[in-house]
Amino acid sequence: MGLGSIGIPGLILILIIALIVFGPSKLPEIGKAVGSSLKEFKNATKGLGADDSSNNNESSKK
Repeated sequence: MGLGSIGIPGLILILIIALIVFGPSKLPEIGKAVGSSLKEFKNATKGLGADDSSNNNESSKK
């Protein structure tokens, strides 16, 4: 059961719980932090994929 199977009702429930726990003033900060972390993670995984393909090309040349 992956993240894509949560659906809209589940996301709304998570948002309501986050509002109760953190309060409306903290949510933009938390969203910004999560977004930047996700962006860094995507960049890191792209870098790993590029490293793997360049290593494969180098090993096939030898």
